[in-house]
Amino acid sequence: MSKPSTPQPLNSLLLRRQLNELTKRPVEGFSAGLVDDDNLYEWEVMIIGPPDTLYEGGFFKARLTFPPEFPLLPPKMRFITPMWHPNIYPDGVVCISILHAPGDDQYGYEDAGERWMPVHTIETILISVISLLSSETPNTDSPANVDAAKEVRTDMAAYKKKVRRLVRRSAEEAFD
Repeated sequence: MSKPSTPQPLNSLLLRRQLNELTKRPVEGFSAGLVDDDNLYEWEVMIIGPPDTLYEGGFFKARLTFPPEFPLLPPKMRFITPMWHPNIYPDGVVCISILHAPGDDQYGYEDAGERWMPVHTIETILISVISLLSSETPNTDSPANVDAAKEVRTDMAAYKKKVRRLVRRSAEEAFD
């Protein structure tokens, strides 16, 4: 007689379904999978630099870490590959609206509708990050990386040079 299976929490089932969907139907621009097959709450991601952008040709590793309250609360995303962007903290943490907890923004920069909602998926998160990297002129209104934002505003040529250097390095490291 077999043992009854242990019920999985709803968020585990949701994450498993999204992983299966991304495996069956990959989305152009990124790949995603588990860091460890036994942990659905830690994903590794590879974002391919979007064509016709400063990041074209780069391969950017990142981690998505899901809280136990997912999908009511958003995951955290952190680039492992060094990044230079006003909306990415120096430690690699991504600062975009859909990764901010639901509700009103205490600083008034975002509408509640721009923030995390349980209908978001791993795909919508990663497409938003690709969109962030695709912007010709990054948003510097409320920067996560103040130095990168200052450089965008005062010396765009130096900003582009630094990004291109990181892109080249990311491509070299991707094939090591």
